[in-house]
Amino acid sequence: MKRHGFLFEKVCAFDALVRAAHEAARGKRSSPRVAGFLLDIELEVLELEEELLLKTYHPRPYHTFMVHDPKDRMICAADFRDRVVHHALCAQLGPIMDRSLISDTYACRTGRGTHKAVRRTQMFCQRFAHFLKLDVRKFFDSVDHRILKAMLRRVVKDPDLLWLADLFIDHPVPWTAPGKGLPIGNLTSQHFANYYLSGLDYFIKERLRIPGFLRYMDDLVLLADEKTTLWDAAKRVEAYLWEKLRLRLKQDTTLVAPVSQGLPFLGFRIYPGVIKLSHQSWRRFRRRVIGQDKMLAQGIIGEETWQRSISSLVGHVRHANSRNLRMHFFEARGDRGSNRVNRGGSWNNPAHNCRSAYRNNDHPGNRNINLGFRLSSSQQGPDATRSRTRRQRQSSDHRPGPVPAGVGQTRDARRRQVGGNARTSPPATHGIQT
Repeated sequence: MKRHGFLFEKVCAFDALVRAAHEAARGKRSSPRVAGFLLDIELEVLELEEELLLKTYHPRPYHTFMVHDPKDRMICAADFRDRVVHHALCAQLGPIMDRSLISDTYACRTGRGTHKAVRRTQMFCQRFAHFLKLDVRKFFDSVDHRILKAMLRRVVKDPDLLWLADLFIDHPVPWTAPGKGLPIGNLTSQHFANYYLSGLDYFIKERLRIPGFLRYMDDLVLLADEKTTLWDAAKRVEAYLWEKLRLRLKQDTTLVAPVSQGLPFLGFRIYPGVIKLSHQSWRRFRRRVIGQDKMLAQGIIGEETWQRSISSLVGHVRHANSRNLRMHFFEARGDRGSNRVNRGGSWNNPAHNCRSAYRNNDHPGNRNINLGFRLSSSQQGPDATRSRTRRQRQSSDHRPGPVPAGVGQTRDARRRQVGGNARTSPPATHGIQT
């Protein structure tokens, strides 16, 4: 295996740190800490560069907090200047670790992601009869630092870069045992954790000879035609995880079942012919839409921010067969008289700017539900009634009128209507004397 060197200078370069700062600031520029760093970005980056080159750099303590969606997780938020170094390090180390992964690993990789993983899983469900789903118990908290460092030294020979990587690996996580655990929230943790299981991927593909296999971080899916093959694979995977990586499987989530029952994976339930949203994902979608509506009504966010948020939420659930769910949910929300989403119009046009047309309006008879959504008026009472009546009257003006005589008729029918042969009839003069 090739080992890479001369990487540390690329991480510490001024231009590389500036690019890393802008990458780390994406979506967070309104934060006071981020805005202050970007205000004096040259001085901040020069200070970071000097600390890295002199090896006096030390990460600052984490800011920890708990999230409860979809389950309780303790998040470690690094200081922004540390996140800049994370991005600079991963820009050099990430592609090296990525080349060690198989193609069916989908977490934290450019060009992969959850939606491609779901589609790939459905393709496997169409080829095999049964699936095995495995999940690693407390994966991030159980990563062994000694094993991870040894794996990095197989692909990197630059001692300065390894010093920086070890600095982030050994940075203490408050609730983990010494020498164990990676903080959830760091970009480096995502890359290190994904690379940590790369040996397991090759074990399953080359030693167990399981053709239908994919992994998203610590969620593993194996597919085969026989249940006995999958149960045997589960035992051998469990033994490999403990012997090589000091990890355990979640026994209560290990599942072997026919693909016809649906494979629960990444918030979807995947069948050979259809992809459905899980109940948990659908509840989360509704809760977030309602929350965005409340913030819009209270003036916390503007219409443009609201539209981007709803567009993102709808774009995610559209990867499942959820058209009827979305239609009924948004129609029910539209009856409440607040700023809301209705059928018709274009996504980024407000209600007063949408052209009234029969095929693209709010008329109850309009069954075209594939036109996206638009922000509807929040009027109520007599004004809203007059507005709806005016829209219906405008839409009726755009309906096609009666078909003119002769249009759509055959040539013989027109001849019978005029009472003669069109070829021998004299040309019409339309009242003009000749």
